[in-house]
Amino acid sequence: MSDKKATLTVGDQTWEFPVRSGSIGPDVIDIGSLYKETGMFTYDPGFTSTASCESEITYIDGEKGVLLYRGYPIEQLAEHGDFLETCYLLLYGHLPTPEEKQDFDTRVTRHTMVHEQMSKFYTGYRRDSHPMAVMVGIVGGLSAFYHDSTDIADPHQRMVASLRMIAKMPTMAAMAYKYSIGQPFVYPRNDLDYAANFLHMCFSVPAEPYEVNPVLARAMDRIFILHADHEQNASTSTVRLAGSSGANPFGCIAAGIACLWGPAHGGANEAALNMLHEIGTVDRVAEYVARAKDKDDPFRLMGFGHRVYKNYDPRARIMQQTCHEVLNELGHGDDPTLQVAMELEKIALNDEYFIEKKLYPNIDFYSGITLRALGFPAEMFTVLFALARSVGWIAQWKEMVEDPSQRIGRPRQLFNGAPMRDYVEMEDR
Repeated sequence: MSDKKATLTVGDQTWEFPVRSGSIGPDVIDIGSLYKETGMFTYDPGFTSTASCESEITYIDGEKGVLLYRGYPIEQLAEHGDFLETCYLLLYGHLPTPEEKQDFDTRVTRHTMVHEQMSKFYTGYRRDSHPMAVMVGIVGGLSAFYHDSTDIADPHQRMVASLRMIAKMPTMAAMAYKYSIGQPFVYPRNDLDYAANFLHMCFSVPAEPYEVNPVLARAMDRIFILHADHEQNASTSTVRLAGSSGANPFGCIAAGIACLWGPAHGGANEAALNMLHEIGTVDRVAEYVARAKDKDDPFRLMGFGHRVYKNYDPRARIMQQTCHEVLNELGHGDDPTLQVAMELEKIALNDEYFIEKKLYPNIDFYSGITLRALGFPAEMFTVLFALARSVGWIAQWKEMVEDPSQRIGRPRQLFNGAPMRDYVEMEDR
């Protein structure tokens, strides 16, 4: 606790509130006693100026373009590590030793299968159901099968639930994809690593052998790392809010998936790809760039700039490199949509208008192109986002449950409805 105080003056009354400092980042004014002392609430739509919790997991400095997982820059983790190492880091707070890594990988691998009865859940959905609708139901349904890991007061059960969530998400996501295209479910293989196993479950078929391309598996692994956590965003806050009531972890993650489904959150890379389809061909890029610069034109470039990052999104640099590696590996240089993307990228990185306004291509721009090249349809993009983000959600949920200062979430409101009035009998109205 800092010795600094913040003073609030309303009319002729003044109150002091403590100012708290974190290890890095802005100070916060502790207004926990505000209503008790003043009889007033604060008003902060979207909670954009409100710290709802203490956390040691993820830190973002949007001005400098920094993203840290437990203090480690995202660039270093994506370049030198793998997704399960990142999962371990987010859950336990430190990088694993070789022995810890091997043990953790084995435990995750041994939990990848789902209860066979769950396959029947999928057949209850229409074939044309959006995969995110399926995932909300399937993940929530885990609590009906794994009763031995829903007691949130038991540290062992919390960790078992965490491992199950990380391990089973690829299997459930792949099953949602297979169901949507009418192909049989493919079981996980214990001899493959996390990303390669996911690609195997999505793209192999019983009729012929499937060899996982290591370049594509590495790209998939990086995508998972880059999306693993992102501080107190909408879906993470939803998971924490659901968890604050004591709800089981699987229900909390299902709530996060539902929030992520929104186009303003998890659907941004799909929107970026739709924009590329709208532009259509390289010779129309200049026209759309001009429209984007015209403040009177409703057209907006999707996948450029970021609400949080006022500098270059650090994840975008890695995603850009990964995107080009995948395109080179697959020889997709002649794909019209990808040609449009590359031309748009070139203009955005060199045009003074974009540089001045810091409208750099963000992670959604590159991830949409990469996932399309990997063979995923646009409706699966948010599912893959949810798969990766599950570890961040479960780490944040676990931290929240173990924080003795946390209470059930109960935001306040500025009420503008009708004041108290008398009920009038029907015949007198």
